[in-house]
Amino acid sequence: MNKLSLSLVSVSFLMLSACAVPAPPPRAAQPSPTLQKIRLPMGYIPNVQFAPYYVAVERGYFAEAGIELEFDYRFETDGVKLVAAGELPFAVASGEQVVLARAQGLPVKYFVQWYRQFPIAVFSLKTKGIEKPEDLKGKTVGIPGFFGATYVGWRAFLDANGLSERDMQVQEIGFTQIAAVQQGKVDAAVGYTVNEPLVLEANGFPVNVFRVSDQVEMVANGLITNEETIRENPALVRGMARALLRGIADTIADPDAAMRISSKFVEGLKADDPIQKQVLLATIEAMRGEQLGISSPQAWENTQNTLLAIGQITQKMDVNEFFTNEFVQ
Repeated sequence: MNKLSLSLVSVSFLMLSACAVPAPPPRAAQPSPTLQKIRLPMGYIPNVQFAPYYVAVERGYFAEAGIELEFDYRFETDGVKLVAAGELPFAVASGEQVVLARAQGLPVKYFVQWYRQFPIAVFSLKTKGIEKPEDLKGKTVGIPGFFGATYVGWRAFLDANGLSERDMQVQEIGFTQIAAVQQGKVDAAVGYTVNEPLVLEANGFPVNVFRVSDQVEMVANGLITNEETIRENPALVRGMARALLRGIADTIADPDAAMRISSKFVEGLKADDPIQKQVLLATIEAMRGEQLGISSPQAWENTQNTLLAIGQITQKMDVNEFFTNEFVQ
């Protein structure tokens, strides 16, 4: 698995005078500041969806915060466990993983909301005629598994529309949603708004899409840390937050530049790839918000209530345990 890191290069410039007066001796080169190497679990394979992180590395925003970032594309749950154990200071994780971790007594805390909209959707080929949520009754729906953001989003979608899994046939299909829908193995599937529906459309398969974010506000992907890091090194947490927010802002402002930069970090990605450009534009729409990085108590309440309803947690907690906005104010 490729891992990419950012190194800070120090360059000294010798200024030469054009006049007859002898030039002053060059200043001694200043030593490069020591960067703290940080490995960041991303929860997914290298992808243009991570453009804000790539932009922030390429433009030196993490380096300015004293951070040399290394991307680790391991599973999301592994990253949460490593942060909870204090083995790593940060990880990319979705909101429901934070709630699940806190329910187990793990001291993780969410401090930057990367996606402003919960990026899960239910999608089907237009030829299936599933034009409103009630049309799913009696249909076969494929889900990656009974876990993770896709399942939590699916259950929140059902609750918001007065539906139940008993109304349809739900099948665990792994991460084969595109093929399963395209080949008619299922009538509909659950996936990411910035992924499967776009790929199907780009390949000539028009789809109907029900976005969970249109139904209920949930906490999506963001950065997490642990209570010890917040307590012992708040400057590092603030620097991490600021660097990512600058990367998000730059990506929103200039998608073409973000594509070019991402192509340096994602093997095989071409800066002019039309499908991946659509993925990036959909990611940008999911990131937009009045104030970047902020998450709301109501979204956390909704996320917790969904986990309670599906039995993944058994006791209600104070939502203020899950997150802090102090580093993005």
